[in-house]
This record gives sequence, C-alpha cells and structure tokens, in this order.
Amino acid sequence: MKKKIDYKQDLIEEVRKDFLNRLKLRKGFEAIWRLNTNFLLGNQYCYVSSLNQVEETDKTYFWQQREVFNHIAPIIETRLSKLATVRPNMEVLPVSSEERDLKVAKLTKDIIKSVYDKLNLKEVISKVTKWSEITGTGFYKIVWNKNLGKSVYLKDNEEVTEGEVEVCAVSPYEIFPDNNYCGSLEECFSLIHAKAYEVNEIKNIWGVDVEPEDVETVSFATSTSIGGFKYKSNTSFVTSEQAFNSAIVIERYEAPSTQYKNGRLVIVCQNKLLYCGDLPYVNLYNNKRGFPFVRQVSSETPGCFWGSSVIERLIPVQRAYNAVKNRKHEYLNRLTMGVLTVEDGSVDISSLEEEGLTPGKVLVYRQGSNEPKMMQTQTLPVDFEKEEERLLEEFAEISGVSNIFTKSSWSNNLSGTALELMVEQDSARLSDTTEKIKGAVTKVAKQILKLYKQFAVTPRLININNSNLNSAVYYWKNSDLEEVELISQNEMGESLSSQREQILKLMDAGLLGDNEGKTSNAMRVKILELFGLGVWEGNTDESVLQKNYADDENLSLINGEADVEVLEIDNHELHISRHICFMLDKEFKTKKKKDKSIQQKFLNHIREHKKFLGKEREVKE
Repeated sequence: MKKKIDYKQDLIEEVRKDFLNRLKLRKGFEAIWRLNTNFLLGNQYCYVSSLNQVEETDKTYFWQQREVFNHIAPIIETRLSKLATVRPNMEVLPVSSEERDLKVAKLTKDIIKSVYDKLNLKEVISKVTKWSEITGTGFYKIVWNKNLGKSVYLKDNEEVTEGEVEVCAVSPYEIFPDNNYCGSLEECFSLIHAKAYEVNEIKNIWGVDVEPEDVETVSFATSTSIGGFKYKSNTSFVTSEQAFNSAIVIERYEAPSTQYKNGRLVIVCQNKLLYCGDLPYVNLYNNKRGFPFVRQVSSETPGCFWGSSVIERLIPVQRAYNAVKNRKHEYLNRLTMGVLTVEDGSVDISSLEEEGLTPGKVLVYRQGSNEPKMMQTQTLPVDFEKEEERLLEEFAEISGVSNIFTKSSWSNNLSGTALELMVEQDSARLSDTTEKIKGAVTKVAKQILKLYKQFAVTPRLININNSNLNSAVYYWKNSDLEEVELISQNEMGESLSSQREQILKLMDAGLLGDNEGKTSNAMRVKILELFGLGVWEGNTDESVLQKNYADDENLSLINGEADVEVLEIDNHELHISRHICFMLDKEFKTKKKKDKSIQQKFLNHIREHKKFLGKEREVKE
C-alpha cells in the first residue's frame, strides 16, 4: 500500500515539474502573443525585453507626441470578416456506389449538420479563428460529455443521459507541447492542457476537494496614460491578473507507446491525482487513440509547433507609421504655434511658457534689449506625405487586405470586371489561411464521428430540416456509422449575387433543363432554394415525396412486412426504378441469402406497379 501511495506522489510531482518546465520553454512565444495583442488593442509603445517580458517605452522628451494611429485593428477585423465566410460544408464521399454506402454517407452528412447546429460550431470556429489571427494558433477540444443529451433511464434516483459530443475553443495560453519545435500535434509525444477551474467546479467534475491557489490568467485592462502632448487617453493592454477561488488542473496526454499501448492521460491538481488511465477516446484512423485536440494556425511556421500571425509582420510598419504621423504633427505644431526667440533676461520666461502668445497679449520686454521674434520655419516637407503613403501600401501588401475592403467609395472609372478581379485577388491572398481553417474543421468533424462511433450505443433520434420545410426524422446508433471520406466545400469569395449570376448563366445555357429543355419541379425547387426563396415552395415537389415513399416501401419489404400496398397515386415508373436499384444492391443480396422469400415479395410488388402502369397507358391510348 505504501508503494502505491509513493507512486502516486511521484507521478504528481513529475507532472507538475514537467508543466513548470514547459511553461518556461514557451515563455518566448507567449511574449510574442502578448505583444501582438497589445498592438491590436492600441498599446503600441511597447516591446519584448531580453527577459521575455512585454515592457513599455518612455518618451525621450516631454513634448513628444505619442499618439497611436492603429491600422492593425481594422486589418484584423477585415480579415476576420472575410474568414467568417469560411464555414466549410462537410461533403461525405461514400466508399462505393452501393445503396448501403450511399445511405451511410447521407446519415453521416446529416449527423454532422445536426451537430453543427446543435453545438453552435459556427461560434466555436469564430473564436478559434480569432485566436489564430491574433496569436497565430488556436485549438479545438473535442470530448464526450456523458452528462449531456437526453435522459435514458433512472439509476439510484438519478437520471442517466445518453451523452453528447462537446466542442470548445481553447486558447494557446493553455496548451503546452513537449517540444515547441515539432511541426504538428501528431508529432508530439505528449501534450499538456492546463486550465484554471473554480474549486466548486473541480468538486463537481472529479469529486475532489482542493484549496484555492494563486492562478495567473491573461486579461485585458484599460489604463489612463499620457497621450500626445499634455492630455490623457485610455489605452487597452494585455496584463496578468490573479483568479480567485480557483486552481489549475493539469491534464497531460501521452501518445500510445510500447509502454502504454493505449496512451495515457494523467490529471493532476495541486498534490492530488484526479485521474490516471488510458487515453479515453478512439479518435484516429485504424481505431487508434490520440489527443482530443485539433490545431488551427493562421500561417504555418516551418519546424515550429506554433503558427505565426500577420500582426508580427505588421508591427514594424505600425511603429514606423506612428513615428511619421507624430513627427508630422509636431512639425505642424511648430508651423502653427511658432518658436519664439528671446534675449536672455529680456522677458518673463515662465509667463511665456505657461500662457504662450495668446491673442491680444501685451508682451513686455526689457528696455534696450532686442525684441522677441518668431523663428522662421519651412513648410511641411513633401517627404512626410510620400513616406505615409508608402507605409499605407505596405500595410496592404503585408496583410493581404487591400484598400478595396477599407474604402467605401471608388472611382467610376473602374469597371465591374476590374472590381471582380480585385476581389478574387484578395481572396487568393487569404487562400492559405482559409485552407488551414478548412483542414482544421474537417479534422474536428472526423473526431466527432469517431466519438459517436465509440459512445453512441443507444438509438438516437435525428431531425433534419431544410429550407423547403421538408424534414426527415429517423433513429440511428454507432453501428450504422462506417468509414467515409470527408471533404469541405468553401464559400470563400462566393457571394450570394455571384452564385445567382452563375445559376442564371447555367439556365440560359440550358444545362438545368431536361431532354425537352424544360425545368423539372425538383430542379425548380432547388433553384429557388439556392436563390434563398425555396421556402415559398413548401413541400410541393411531388417527385421528391414519391422517391422518399418508395424508399420507405423498400425498408418495409426487406424488414419482412407482408403487405405493402400499391396505390393509384404512386408514380409507378419512379417506384419501379427505386425498387430495382435497391434489389441490385449488396445489402439486398445479403438479406436474400438469409431469407429467400424477400426477393419474391419485391418481385410481386413490382408486378403490381407494372399492372397499374399498363392500365394508365391503356387509358391514355
């Protein structure tokens, strides 16, 4: 028993020392993140010291202007607004063209869409993208929360829920890899997620009482500082503050190895071991266990775990721009206020310094001395204007955001084609970042499906609605999920007006019509849906309803129901086609081997459809 206690204490100490060591090794990267955030918020007279601390600079002279002309903030806001359109739609590719694989692909797509809406993943993607744009890196954490979902049954007078996937955005300040210079999460042997929890929350989650401790967290503060010449301004900056009634929970994830085939997860808080065991989630290919995180970067840094932000490249330009603008204003102040030269002892210097040359002022100078004169100054040099324009161009060149997104009006000389080319060019400059977002979201979707495959053992109800008010309700469980290939479709640079224009061009070319050049009801509903007007049509597309009804008949027949009635209102040609396609599928062949009567039931049902179809043709003739 004594050895077990010693083992626990040794493990706790080892994890805590490992965390403190990683904290020191990551300090230089964290200083860059803090500097980036300070510049974004407008605190731009600071730098990273040799001790990896963000420190502020002082004025060289008391009269110097130190205004901030923040161009970084609108650039990041513009990039975020452009990247907000990158909400990839997951497209699922079936393994084969068999009916079962097609159904699995459709079910998988519906599950992803349902989870996307239910978990509000749009907001999570937005938060992670903000972290990646500011610091260069953001993270998704995909876990299974057994306390979420619908109630299944009662156990000891307590509800047992079915559980649900939970996806949350994680700040890079909380992530500590074992090596800051590995290229990806997959290259890490271990990863630490350190987060501050309230002690009551720790008690609810792990059932352990811990004492509050001093926890340093990143916060955004506002202070009043001297700005410009002799007036004050509010400046926002990044600082650290103590979180009260909280404690740090250290989660160390270790990848599978020869010693730990399923990997290992160790959770420590203060001197208590909250958990030690295998990695909980089978979330990688080939049923392997891995880290429940997905990394998203703004720009990849070769040979480094942490991505880089565009702010890092904009900081030198922003410093130069602030210097030019402030020196320009100081020069203008000299032109407007002037510089007075006086003979020593001829006037009251203190009075002039306090009041200046106010209008109507009587200036008394000593008899016999030279009268005060204004020093001659030259006009504003043109170099100021040229340098300012050049720096503005550098902002656009470095950030990938041109003036087309920062100016509300343009010259009438620009044609629509020229504007369209400029929009495409700007979209292309952001394509690397958009690809990073698409790749990260695709990995998140794959991990979500893996967690459902592992934990969704009870039947679950899914309700899918589309813009035409059509809905599908059905049950599914983990055995219905198979391996599929996920790809993401991006809406970057595709506005609603451009999509409508493309549809109209396809209609004019006759590519959306049938063999007779007519637009079918199904295609008409789809076009209206793409135009954002599909809800006007409601459920009036008969062909879709007929297809769904025929598919339901297939399920009824293969499940052994004796009588599946053929109705006069059926579209017999469409029903026959759907039934034949189903009979040619591998799933039908497997069922037929177990129950040979199934094939005869389908054939009898198809013959009934053919009888009705023959009668209809006789009536027409």
